[in-house]
Amino acid sequence: MFIHLGGDKILKASELVAIFDLSIDKSFVVLEPFINHFTLLNRVERISKEKPKSLIISTTKIYYSPISSATLKKRANYLHV
Repeated sequence: MFIHLGGDKILKASELVAIFDLSIDKSFVVLEPFINHFTLLNRVERISKEKPKSLIISTTKIYYSPISSATLKKRANYLHV
């Protein structure tokens, strides 16, 4: 199964680790060292030029998505039902 992350980007559901809402500042502060590490490895992708609403962590990459975390979580939950 796959999850549409926005734009033309899809992700295998088995590769999904976490989805975070970027409007919650505390989440970003905790994740900052992790994001910086992935940035140094060139494994961060911004899906769209739109303002990102969510951060998706996969087994290999971090994605900034213009789709809300609530919508992405619904899509992910739909796959597990």
